[in-house]
Formats: sequence, C-alpha cells, structure tokens
Amino acid sequence: MSLPTPLPTLPLGHSGMALSRTGLGTWAMGGQGPRMSWGPQNDEESIRTVLHAVGNGINWLDTAPVYGLGHAEEVVGRALRRLPASERPYVFTKCGLRWDENAQVTRRGTADSLRHEAEQSLRRLGVEQIDLYQMHWPAQDGTAVEEYWETLLELRDAGLVRAVGLSNHGVAELARAAAVETPASVQPALSALVRDAAAEVIPWCRERGVGVVVHSPMHQGLLSGAFDARRLRTLAPDDWRRRSAAFSQASLAAAGAVVSAFASLGRELGVPTAAVAVAWTLSVPGVTGAIVGARTPGQLSEWLPAARLRCLEPAAMAQVASAIREAGAGSGPLVPALEESVGR
Repeated sequence: MSLPTPLPTLPLGHSGMALSRTGLGTWAMGGQGPRMSWGPQNDEESIRTVLHAVGNGINWLDTAPVYGLGHAEEVVGRALRRLPASERPYVFTKCGLRWDENAQVTRRGTADSLRHEAEQSLRRLGVEQIDLYQMHWPAQDGTAVEEYWETLLELRDAGLVRAVGLSNHGVAELARAAAVETPASVQPALSALVRDAAAEVIPWCRERGVGVVVHSPMHQGLLSGAFDARRLRTLAPDDWRRRSAAFSQASLAAAGAVVSAFASLGRELGVPTAAVAVAWTLSVPGVTGAIVGARTPGQLSEWLPAARLRCLEPAAMAQVASAIREAGAGSGPLVPALEESVGR
C-alpha cells in the first residue's frame, strides 16, 4: 500500500512502501529528560507539527522509545488519533535501547527484550502494526547480529511489524544480517559534515536494492542556516548539544563555510538554506529519504521544500564539495558532482 501524497516518492527497498523524500523526525518531541534531551518541548506544539507535516504531504514519521524515554512515541500516538485512518502516515520506530529506573540506557538484543519493546511501542503509539521496525544500534549485551535480526524477522512474520531494518550498523554487520535475510532498509547518519555512509554503507545498500533513510541531514540544526555561537549559548541547559564536540567553536566555524554555500544555492533556487542542506543528502545516489526533525510548524516549513527539490544538480553538488574542501569540514567522501542521481 502506498499512502497518497502530492510529493515525489521512492520505494523503500522491498518493503512495499513508497516514501515522500523527507520524513518527520521526532527526537526533540521527547522533551526534557535525563538522557539526550533537546530541552523543554510543548506537546501540543509537537502534535501541531505532526499534523502540519502530514497535511503537507509528508507520509512517514520516525521515532524511537528512547526519545524522552517513551514520551515521543506517546506524543506521536496522540497525533495519530487526531487523523482519520485514511490520512495516517507510516510510522517507523526502533528497538534495542532499554533504560532502567535510573534512566541508564543499555543496548540489548535478546529476543525477550525486543519482543517486550515492540509490545510497549505498539501500546504507546496506539497502532496495531508498526510500519518499519529498526534495531537502533548494534547490541552490546553479547547478542549476535544474526540473533537479534532473526527476532525482528519473527516480529514481522507475526504481523506486529510490517517491515524491518537496521539503524547505525556498519557494512560488516549488515552483511551478517543479509546472510539471514536482506533488510528492507538501513538508517545511517548523513549530512554534508558527516559523509562516511556515502563511502560504504549506502553503496552496499544500493547494490542490493535496500532502502536508505538517512538521519541528521542538518547535523542536529548546525546546517539549518539558523545556528551560530550565539544560538548555542541560548540553548536550554539540558540540551545535549551544549556538551557535544560537534558544536565546538572550531566545528561552528567549519560548518559556517558549508552553510554559506547552501545559503547561496538557496537564493538561486528560491528556498531556505535548510531545504538545500536536506536536498544535498537526497542527491546522494541510493538515498531513499531523509529524516528531518522539527519542533514547530515553522521549523518544518524551512526544510519542507527539499521534498520537492528531490536532488541538487551536479554543478550545485560540486559547489558544496568545493566549500567542504576549502573549510576542511567534516569526514567522509566529498560526494561531488554526481552523474547519476536517484529519483531523477
């Protein structure tokens, strides 16, 4: 089944789902909490943002239990209840990160743990089936990749989830899972500042017809065109970005050159800087879609045009590559002018 949307779509691997090129990420909707918080967030504002996204053609949402320790999933569930069934977007969530009474998070992969997580996510989201269920990170409790991957496949076969994928896994781990069954999708980080996935993971997926939904295309807001040293100082005390090396003064300076290139292209295309930053990731061959976060409808409107841009022209990609090279920004291949772009 493909949900109707006026936006361009691409198939997500062999899942049977066709996705708008951008999907709404809900990490910040977890609100304040003891782990990886983005600071205070109003739930009604989050719900309005979800409804605004769906109303503008975004046909998938990405969330996870660890976002707000269950809270983001609950907020998504509340938003879904305000939509008629025919308008509900695909809902993607994850598993493998469990927390205790002290909010200490560990990476687990045992069958019992993953089944429990799936049941809790279904309850919080208020859905009968999760559209895409992903292992958030490789397990660190001794559970082999093959073992937890088989558990996800069992959850799919039982009808609790529609399709299964792997998030933040390297090629060696993906190959081990694929020896059991090829994933429907993979979710790596990708932005103009973190390009490592373009070297191995995305080409591996492309060769095998695996869908790719990338996360952090604006590098947690650093490439949005609205972030600078002053903005960093105004973040909430519990916003995790205050403690991140990615937001050091040196990182801000290097990112500034890339943002300038995006802003210049945005002026040429008549779209906001944030939309160009997201479109850059969509221009990498093999990328199905990008997960982009928003806390308000206004923030969403800044990057929503990327869903229609689909891809940047080779000359534009070369312009960004030049800015990256001159600034020495980030890691991974430059992904310069590409002769073949997905979705074009």
